Amino acid sequence: MCGIAGFLLREGHAGLAPVKAMCDCIRHRGPDEEGFYVGGGCALGMRRLSIIDLSTGRQPIACEDGSVRVVFNGEIYNFRELRSGLAARGHSFRTHTDTETLVHLYEERGAGMLESLRGMFAFAIWDSRERRLFIARDRFGKKPLYYAERPEGLYFGSEIKCLRAAGVPLEIDEEALRLYFQFNYIPDPFSAFSAIRKLPPGSWLSYSQDGNLRIERYWKPPATTAAATPDLRPDTLRARLLETFDDAVRARMIADVPLGAFLSGGIDSSAVVASMALQSPEPVRTFSIGFEEAAFNELHWAAAVARKYHTDHHEIVVRPDSIELVGRLVRHFDEPFADSSAIPTLIVSEFAAQHVKVALSGDGGDELFAGYTRFADVLRMNRFDLIPRPIRRLLAWTAERLPYSAYGKNYLRMLSRDSGFARYLEFSFAPYFMRRRLLEPHWMLPADGAYLGRILAGYEPEKTGDVLSEVMRFETAINLPSDMLVKVDRMSMAASLEVRCPLLDQEVAEIAALIPYCWNIRNGKCKQFFVDAVAPRLPSELLNRPKMGFGVPLADWFRGELKPLLWDHLTGERFTHRGIVSREFLLHLLNEHEARRRDNSSWLWALLMLELWFRDIEGGAAPA
Repeated sequence: MCGIAGFLLREGHAGLAPVKAMCDCIRHRGPDEEGFYVGGGCALGMRRLSIIDLSTGRQPIACEDGSVRVVFNGEIYNFRELRSGLAARGHSFRTHTDTETLVHLYEERGAGMLESLRGMFAFAIWDSRERRLFIARDRFGKKPLYYAERPEGLYFGSEIKCLRAAGVPLEIDEEALRLYFQFNYIPDPFSAFSAIRKLPPGSWLSYSQDGNLRIERYWKPPATTAAATPDLRPDTLRARLLETFDDAVRARMIADVPLGAFLSGGIDSSAVVASMALQSPEPVRTFSIGFEEAAFNELHWAAAVARKYHTDHHEIVVRPDSIELVGRLVRHFDEPFADSSAIPTLIVSEFAAQHVKVALSGDGGDELFAGYTRFADVLRMNRFDLIPRPIRRLLAWTAERLPYSAYGKNYLRMLSRDSGFARYLEFSFAPYFMRRRLLEPHWMLPADGAYLGRILAGYEPEKTGDVLSEVMRFETAINLPSDMLVKVDRMSMAASLEVRCPLLDQEVAEIAALIPYCWNIRNGKCKQFFVDAVAPRLPSELLNRPKMGFGVPLADWFRGELKPLLWDHLTGERFTHRGIVSREFLLHLLNEHEARRRDNSSWLWALLMLELWFRDIEGGAAPA
């Protein structure tokens, strides 16, 4: 696991100082060592967190004649099988690391190498013969990769701060901020800066020294279906799923350093720990956190799993310094990011990092196996399509004229939407009704949802005619890499901890796509097929427990220790003069939240993160 950075200049010679500066600002991603290559117009750099082949795995790594060099962030879980095949075909290896397989695979297959890789990765290969950079990102986007094409050449890095260190211009991308107001994050391929883009998951980029840039998508998440094929038997598929899942867990337990697992007490992390315990001769190290507030404490459920499998269990109840944490989040995300579950993710990562360098997690289960309650809501709301369109237009007219007090208390706005996917966007993310009241018109996206097809072309869900299939594809292709995996990567890397996600294995995903969602969503309950598959391994009390989000008592913090920070930043002239929000409505949200008439913490958190980000890029001090 590492952080990588570099550039290719169209003219002139690269220097060491710029690429070193790019890597210095991501030291947290790889505190163990650094490595650089500078030749001609190309510079490659890396910061390494040593996990496999601790003594000889230093990067950049080159092929036998030095014509192909790689810097790599991630893990290739099938590298031993790949290495054996490459050695049999005459390639020579100088290390025992997974990184070295990449240069030899590239020599043989070019971009076709990506089909062979099983793992999480972002890497850059300098092909000196072709004078070309080849950059790739893993299928689900577990590892980040940012790039900027400039007149003088191409820059890339694991985090935006690498490109800032290289002097890439920081002009704000207003379209990206409009997307932030919709989703509470900025989806791929956008970033908060016009000059900087994210390489989308499952994609590769080629940049030649003559300035020719090419981007291709090599993989997309497989689509789910509504109905089972006649030859599909549930028992057979469950057995195949468990076998593949266990294999994915086993592959991710390979490390030359101490390894453990996050254990939240939910189905997914518990299933991962159970699989690890069944395959490990030693007790699995498990890590759980809880908060003083009972509504945010899952330690009871986690302890049940730990007892069943006799894990080496570590747990803490925390009352974190919320002000200090807020400032750290802004600096690590580099752009507006409003998923407040980043806070417990950072805390549990730092807790685990005191004992291990690698932790397995249950991320991805809800996306692949229809675990979110909003998936069941999508199916229920399909009935709205039976309402004639003229009536829905009347409902839309009525909904637009409802007072703010009716927000969240009726379904008229859902009924009025023309498609099930538009309804999903309305109730799953920031509703148009609220954005229209809060934001100034310039910062609003269109109400009809057609913008997704325009600005996320190639990355939005394919139109299949089946709403839930489209929603699940969106969750996996956009929401997962742009929100969940960004959160996990930045917070774990802030603690210099590698996190591996067995459920986000492409072979597990391919089996998940075979499961008709009517098997996963039954009687309004979600993820039932996966639950049935792992049920014999889990304590019975976990199977019917209510689903809890991985969150923090933000609503209370905004009425307590975070209140001064919140009010000072959101009511000050510096923020209100930006012309983004209606000051009158913002004050209404603040006062309403303070009086406990409504929980507005998610809206207020998103605006606070935005303002702190503005101050960071403007040179103002974020909370220490």
